[in-house]
Amino acid sequence: MKPRQKRFMLIGLGLVALAVASALVLNAFQSNLVFFYTPTQAANGDVPQGRSFRIGGMVEAGSLTREGDGLTVHFVVTDMAKRVPVTYKGILPDLFKEGKGAVAQGQLIAGGTFVASEVLAKHDENYMPPEAADALAKAKTAGAQSSGTLVVNPR
Repeated sequence: MKPRQKRFMLIGLGLVALAVASALVLNAFQSNLVFFYTPTQAANGDVPQGRSFRIGGMVEAGSLTREGDGLTVHFVVTDMAKRVPVTYKGILPDLFKEGKGAVAQGQLIAGGTFVASEVLAKHDENYMPPEAADALAKAKTAGAQSSGTLVVNPR
């Protein structure tokens, strides 16, 4: 093999290795990407099926219930237009309260219940994710009320 052919082969192998490494990094990034959705988007079916995502809004007053095991809780997240029931098994953050903002990460299951693997509460009275604040502002200006609980038809 001539030196020129060896050089081209090394360059080609380097480019292939770079392409494989880039593909692996992009795949890992894509699989760890978690998007935020509002209860209205969940009700409209704009959420990924079978993938984890975040849903956020206000915890509806009077909706928090605990099961006998002390860890499983049920509550409703609303953006003042739509409601999504949430089930979470674990310890809630200290700042989690009814009538306050919360973000839950998990999956939407058949029947419209969001099963959360993690629940986050706002850290002070001024913080809310920008998407949740926009959704609440739009719902208030439209005069929408929290009317129906989300029920998703399985596809």
